[in-house]
Amino acid sequence: MTDKQKRKNNFKELVLYTIFGNITFVISIVSYALFNLCFGINELIANALSWMFAVLFSYFTNKKWVFKAPTLTKTAFFMQMFAFFSGRFITLIIEECIILVFITILGFPSMWVKLAAQIIVVVLNYIISKLLVFKDK
Repeated sequence: MTDKQKRKNNFKELVLYTIFGNITFVISIVSYALFNLCFGINELIANALSWMFAVLFSYFTNKKWVFKAPTLTKTAFFMQMFAFFSGRFITLIIEECIILVFITILGFPSMWVKLAAQIIVVVLNYIISKLLVFKDK
């Protein structure tokens, strides 16, 4: 593959990640708002629940369309899925810490903190997915 093709593929990958990342972002924000604001669920629990919805959507879209990372065996599929969920779990812990400090302890507005935390998480998730989970063989 030439350098030009690599740049084109990387650009396409970044565009697709941005599109699906924005949809994942919306899923996370909307489900968090429903759990926290509408149902009155604690912000940390609401965040963990919204994480589950967002990560499931994100895994399948990243695997199929963004990084185009097919797996040939069940073992490879489960190893890739485990790596993806492990990376996302790390960013969940980071996000939970941000929420704990800024919402629970300091009392900042819930949705503003969630939005800010999501920006950090989206960037970290891309780096983890690109470098560790769906890396080129």
